[in-house]
Amino acid sequence: MARYAQIIGWGMCVPDHVLTNDDLSRIVDTSDEWIRTRTGIRERRIVSGETETTSTLAVKAARAALEVANLSPQQLDAVIVATVTPDYPFPATACLVQDRLGAVRASAFDLNAGCSGFVYGLSIGSSLIVSGQADHVLVIGAETLSRITNWNDRDTCVLFGDGAGAVVLAASQTPGGVRATVLGADGSGGDLLILPAGGSRHPASRQTVDDGLHFIHMRGREVFRFATQIMAQAARQVAEQAGWTLDEVSLIIPHQANERVIQSSLGRLKLPPERVFSNLERYGNTSAASIPIALCEAVTEGRIHADDRLILVGFGAGLTWAAAAVQWGVPLPVQPLPWWRRLWRWLIYRGARWRSLALRALRWLAGLLSGPVQHNGWRARLSAWRERRRQASKEPVPPQAPSER
Repeated sequence: MARYAQIIGWGMCVPDHVLTNDDLSRIVDTSDEWIRTRTGIRERRIVSGETETTSTLAVKAARAALEVANLSPQQLDAVIVATVTPDYPFPATACLVQDRLGAVRASAFDLNAGCSGFVYGLSIGSSLIVSGQADHVLVIGAETLSRITNWNDRDTCVLFGDGAGAVVLAASQTPGGVRATVLGADGSGGDLLILPAGGSRHPASRQTVDDGLHFIHMRGREVFRFATQIMAQAARQVAEQAGWTLDEVSLIIPHQANERVIQSSLGRLKLPPERVFSNLERYGNTSAASIPIALCEAVTEGRIHADDRLILVGFGAGLTWAAAAVQWGVPLPVQPLPWWRRLWRWLIYRGARWRSLALRALRWLAGLLSGPVQHNGWRARLSAWRERRRQASKEPVPPQAPSER
């Protein structure tokens, strides 16, 4: 029997701190009018402090999506995080999210396809479900681009913001859900949008820091030309693969990069503005998070209904592009969970935290008690510890008693 990957849950998280265009005008030589006329952005959300990271935003978005889906984290089979700003080069941010959620049965991995990353993840997640390898997949787009933005470069600092969005995919026998996807790349344009240092080509050094190579570098005009062509092309291709005409599409949710890019793509598709969703002015370009955040807000604002046909389309560093045709299968509005279910979910997440701490403690204890010496291993380790203590305090080593030899 055929399997379909339906979106049954969605959630988003953006930082509380708002950075307006007027705020930026006090940092670099720019103005609210200059930014709005060239980008369509009025403000963006920015993480603050060390406690807000890509993984913390992703966890909050994931929990919101699981609540809408009325799904326990233990029912997840895979966690996919699309990001270009992971907490660490490794381990994967998805593993940190999996641990915080308590998704003990789920595999977890990151993918990097720039701003196209969420749709790439949607394609992979739906393929896992359709092939029978998974029943529930969590797909997240999450970014903290403010951490790699040069706030002295007015051409890039006005564009980017932070946030996360997530969806839960579930196996279903009802036709619908993710009906088709189109993925593409052109690596010859990789240098048009790039973070030059921090990898194996240019490892971090004093020189790379002094040269500003750990910030986003973008050749805006070339990226603009690429985006306006490929967005319309990918939207047409995915509609054709799904067996739809563009007239049958209820809503297009594009990557929120630049208002002029969105408008130019609209012109190529000959679609009226009311059939394209944009929240760019409030959040700026949040890379892989922009499409899922826009999807969540479109649902909240009543722009999506059951059986609507949607196209999600984006482009990004790589260069990459991706589009997905989605037939919405969840009746709206979704009723909130009763208080006792919310309490139970809170206990699950609290338990996941304690489980993680317990596992770390057990690993530490196992490392303390195990050693290369099998016979009386703990005695040898205790003697070595005493020896290190003596050397640290510069105490003379007492002569060994015959009974201790």
